[in-house]
Amino acid sequence: MKPAGLLLLSLAALAVCPNTAGAADPRYPDWPCVQAKVPDLDLAAVWDGPPVDDAKGAWQNDPAIETLVARLAARRVPLEEAQKSATDFIAGAGAEKTRKGTLLFAGLFDTLNHQRTEVMNGLERLQHRQKDLADRIKADFAALREVQDTPQPDEAKISDLNTKIEWSTRIFDDRRKSVRYACEVPTLIEKRLFALARTIRQEVD
Repeated sequence: MKPAGLLLLSLAALAVCPNTAGAADPRYPDWPCVQAKVPDLDLAAVWDGPPVDDAKGAWQNDPAIETLVARLAARRVPLEEAQKSATDFIAGAGAEKTRKGTLLFAGLFDTLNHQRTEVMNGLERLQHRQKDLADRIKADFAALREVQDTPQPDEAKISDLNTKIEWSTRIFDDRRKSVRYACEVPTLIEKRLFALARTIRQEVD
């Protein structure tokens, strides 16, 4: 048996055994991250400024705000640059700075909360695929052991199964690394939203 075969067992175990956070909450069996899953952000935890009830849908009716929201929400834009753009926009709104700032925050909350939800849903879909792949790896490994244990092993079949297992293991490991990175993204989105909310709140006062 090739050395890679021994590695398969531990890799498969990683896929089928949820981490501590996921195991602690049966509502989210496919949640792969150490961080506990919080499906939606609490508006009150982010914003203590003017009420945003009327602003939740209205921000999309203002083309300037809609454009600015899309730019500030983009993680490729450095946070400091986004904060300055928000400050400049609100400062230029004059007497309407409270209304404009509230609309801007409402747009950012809707947009970033949606982005965060999409990332979390994608993580769960990926983890579900990992579990399926781990099952296939274990099945192929069992088939390999069965062929190897026959009196006259079929070398061609052994080679084919080894190749299949090694390829699946490589995919599994690549996905595992991707999940580890992607688990940080919801937190980065939250931090961006909190920082921009503070900036906007300071400007509308």
